[in-house]
Amino acid sequence: MKPFNPFFTVVYYVARVLVSVLFPTTVEGLDRLPRNGVLLCPNHSSNWDPILVALRLPVNYRLHIMAKVDLFKNPVLAWILRRLGAFPVSRGSSDIQSVKTAMQAIKSGDNLLIFPEGTTIHNGIGYVDGLPAHAKAGVAVIGVRTGAILVPVFVDGPKRLFHRTRIIFGEPYTPVYTGRHGTSEEMQKIADDILTAAYALGGQAVGGKPLCNE
Repeated sequence: MKPFNPFFTVVYYVARVLVSVLFPTTVEGLDRLPRNGVLLCPNHSSNWDPILVALRLPVNYRLHIMAKVDLFKNPVLAWILRRLGAFPVSRGSSDIQSVKTAMQAIKSGDNLLIFPEGTTIHNGIGYVDGLPAHAKAGVAVIGVRTGAILVPVFVDGPKRLFHRTRIIFGEPYTPVYTGRHGTSEEMQKIADDILTAAYALGGQAVGGKPLCNE
């Protein structure tokens, strides 16, 4: 379990004040968020997303963040992320240690934040792979194998300095699968469903386009 760190409390409140000035944020649904064993699944439109979400959670909310290794190349951002409970994961490779760290965090009773898309999305396209926004099955695999409570989260974008944004925490999502760990097709469907639910909280389809009202 993530240990309590008094220094983190100071960093948390200082960072929260600064970030609140840069990105004023409206938060919805925080009151219905479970306290332990949660897998938070936000959409991903900006490198600021993990920091914005983490700083809107209670200071004693034991959170770990699975973040792309590129974010840790900036020493200032890396320093903040590590103190918010983030650890790096290498995209496009079999980063077994990061997956083990993620699963252990949940099994120990802590909470984990992971972006189902695996990359930031701009105009419906992945920044790294150039593909249309879609969920990676890994988020479902981690959720199912740890018995985590899957919670969709909507983070509005793009982020502009001094412009208000919003974060919406949804209702827990119950995955449906067969057997002990499900099939690969079932894992992909669960990942797709949780990402669709995250965008829908903000009235958007996957990728950020407004949902059509039929």
